[in-house]
Amino acid sequence: MNYFLKANKNLLIYSIIILIVIPIFGFNFFISFVGNILLLLFLIPLLLLVLVFMGFNSYKSRINTCSNCGTISLDLSETCMNCGANLENISKKNQLNKKPSESTIEVEAEEIK
Repeated sequence: MNYFLKANKNLLIYSIIILIVIPIFGFNFFISFVGNILLLLFLIPLLLLVLVFMGFNSYKSRINTCSNCGTISLDLSETCMNCGANLENISKKNQLNKKPSESTIEVEAEEIK
């Protein structure tokens, strides 16, 4: 019996805690507590996935491709590292940096007879 208590010390401690908590706070409290822990185990990876997705989109929006040589570079320099071409024109063409008024398409209405 003494060997069993030494070998399963954690199991014994957790079972004593559960046997004390359930009569004091009730079975409903215990079920909601376990449910909240399971919910957190589901939501934390989902939150991390959303943060990785946002970081990837932010990184993707900073990538420029040189129109002369095709070298891919970040938005850190104004010139291409490979051929020395000006990259400012490329960043101006980027749709994410445009103002909404610059992207508006003018449409003419015609009357249908």
